[in-house]
Amino acid sequence: MNKRKICVVITARPSYSRIKTALIAIKKHPELELQLVVAGSALLDRYGNAIDYIENDGFKIDAKVFMVLEGENKTSMAKTTGLGVMELANTFYNLKPDAVVTIADRFETLATSIAASYQNIPLIHIQGGEVTGNIDEKVRHANTKLADIHLVASEGAKARVIRMGEDANYVFNTGCPSIDIAHAVSKSSNLNFDPIEKYGGVGNRINWQDGYIVVMQHPVTTEYTKAKENVLATLKVVHKLGIPAFWFWPNVDAGADGTSNGIRSYREIYKPENIHFFKNMIPEDFLRLLINSKCLVGNSSVGIRECAYLGVPVVNIGTRQNGRARGANVIDVSYDEADIESAILDRIEQKNPMVSDSIYGEGNSGESIADILAEIELRFHKTISY
Repeated sequence: MNKRKICVVITARPSYSRIKTALIAIKKHPELELQLVVAGSALLDRYGNAIDYIENDGFKIDAKVFMVLEGENKTSMAKTTGLGVMELANTFYNLKPDAVVTIADRFETLATSIAASYQNIPLIHIQGGEVTGNIDEKVRHANTKLADIHLVASEGAKARVIRMGEDANYVFNTGCPSIDIAHAVSKSSNLNFDPIEKYGGVGNRINWQDGYIVVMQHPVTTEYTKAKENVLATLKVVHKLGIPAFWFWPNVDAGADGTSNGIRSYREIYKPENIHFFKNMIPEDFLRLLINSKCLVGNSSVGIRECAYLGVPVVNIGTRQNGRARGANVIDVSYDEADIESAILDRIEQKNPMVSDSIYGEGNSGESIADILAEIELRFHKTISY
């Protein structure tokens, strides 16, 4: 019997942790063949060069798609997506997959959906049906309407996809594969490595052993002109508090230039002695860093998903995660410096440990996804009822 060829497209650093356990399960499944395409900023060193971690994990990469245009503004986002459609169309033509998987809601994932749909290749969308701020809101739902099969991460997301007119027989709540990694890390959560020795980074060798926070702040594409101003507000607060902090580089989105420029200029002018900067870490190490931290600060979806499961306190800043279901671990604040400072102090002074919340899965998502992909009828045409 011929194996089903499942082509998964990874376009950015965070997408790898969102799909890693599903990749492992697809690769191991006797009825499936994994085709792996790495594209976009996942290929670029300035954003952490996720491809190194992917290859080190033993995955064979079937194609690399270079599609990111410089500029990190609205126009370059649109052109990157357009170039991605052209390049991925050729990639799918050559690989001839039985189905293509697109992940979540990053702006360039729309290229995967268009290139597959227009060639009558069944499209599977991971993590549809959620509500967020940013351009992600539009892209996620556009991916949903182009997709033929939906593997969502929560019951609320499943209900929303069905309300969008999708066939309930093709909508499955598998949970989020990143929770699988969080589940494994929670079973052995000791920080068993020195982050600075292992990953280098830039900045002072901070005294993190006595407690630290993690910061990950991305630009908001609908507010991209304020990216530098927004990140400077967080930098000032974290520097002022003097708490040792591990700060991670932003994603490639409109406004990333402003965020990056803000970090660089503040670092060079003020030389904050309590902050150390990183580009990337493997998912397991990053989650181990989080579970041992006092709190996460910024606007990353990891605060909404994995931190809820791990019980890590989170200060979520701004509108990037607007509308997304969250646990009791999250405090939402504006970019006001006083509000950010107050929220950080509130989170790190928690007297009672945060309770784990399995809103995005129980830790068995990857295998569930592989089983569904092996068994479900693949289709590239759907009848939608409204």
